[in-house]
Amino acid sequence: MADATILEPVLPASPGKPAAYRKLLRNPSVVFGAAVIAIVLLMGLLAPWIGTIDPTAISPIARNKVPGAEITMRTDTGERIKMIAKFGTDSLGRDVYSRVVYGARVSLFVGITVALISVACGLFIGLLAGFFRILDAVIMRIMDGLMAIPAILLAIAMVSLFRSSVWTVIIAITVPQIPGVVRLVRSIVLSVREEPYVEAAVTLGTSTPKLLWRHVLPNTIAPMIVQGTFICASAILIEAILSFLGIGVPPEVPTWGNIMAEGRQVFSLYPHNIIYPGVCLAFTILAVNVLGDGLRDTLDPKMAKRV
Repeated sequence: MADATILEPVLPASPGKPAAYRKLLRNPSVVFGAAVIAIVLLMGLLAPWIGTIDPTAISPIARNKVPGAEITMRTDTGERIKMIAKFGTDSLGRDVYSRVVYGARVSLFVGITVALISVACGLFIGLLAGFFRILDAVIMRIMDGLMAIPAILLAIAMVSLFRSSVWTVIIAITVPQIPGVVRLVRSIVLSVREEPYVEAAVTLGTSTPKLLWRHVLPNTIAPMIVQGTFICASAILIEAILSFLGIGVPPEVPTWGNIMAEGRQVFSLYPHNIIYPGVCLAFTILAVNVLGDGLRDTLDPKMAKRV
């Protein structure tokens, strides 16, 4: 008698993580945005080594020097050194290049921190609002009230009430960003809650925390990554606006916003005080937004079909 052959079902291959990474690397928007952000991030992390001198060092004899001029600066130890001002100097004789390099630290720290806190808080509140109907009306009315106030005005009001610091700016920018995340998460939860596999899990008696963790939360990861990039770009811009207006980060802390604010009085004679930090700010915001667009096109199945 012939041996019986047991046929095993052939399961379709899943895309897996390597395939997802290759898909991201094939998207030029993701590559460009990630490359520019990596350069700015390295610039901030390596500021003590690639910066020419202390960004707060003042030299009255080196005031308003054009880019490429040779200047004499005094170090922390009192030693005088001669150096080339790559980006020129400002009205107080501070090296603009060093200030721009150190300013990348504050801008990226504020942008990334605001994005992480906003996404974390918005995700938690959005899950509650979308899954528990009794909390939905109360939470969303509060979010609607916050969204009725322009983000920049709410940030200005909060910064004006408290002492000026980096964390005050972060909190002031984070609060207006949370309602948008809550509304996005709530819409996803309302859609996922009606799916058959969620209803089946409820019927089987799955606990609410386990249901949210295993079935609802994974559906919010991709949209939250994309939303986080746009929040990061918005936070960097709002921080620069607040610092430019003089109500953001303390003046002694170099940021791209207060560098431009200090150079606006002499812009017609010495435009380098605004051009260099302005270009860095523009390219950073552009890179974050382009990265967000690329991630959306890649991670969103509907957008991926159109590309």
